[in-house]
Amino acid sequence: MKWYERHLDLVKSDGSFAFPAPTQRAQVVFAFFKQDDAYFPPAQKAMINLQVDDLDGVLDRLIDEGVIVDPKRESYDFGKFGWINDPEGNRVELWQPVAID
Repeated sequence: MKWYERHLDLVKSDGSFAFPAPTQRAQVVFAFFKQDDAYFPPAQKAMINLQVDDLDGVLDRLIDEGVIVDPKRESYDFGKFGWINDPEGNRVELWQPVAID
């Protein structure tokens, strides 16, 4: 939890991370993947996906902090994606959604 607080600015409350309604974006994604899907490690039961405002800035800062950052970055019409690994090897996806006016 301390790693997530330090590197991703998440705030722990009552033993978990919560996202107050005013800070949430309009879209929440809940997706299922097949057990043998190559998108994230099979030993990892769930993908952590966090939305960020500046993907490149966050990933560059995390590299400077010594976090394991996948060099691959992808862009789609619905946003940009990058990936990091926490100290336990869990793959975390960072998503910068396309700005909606």
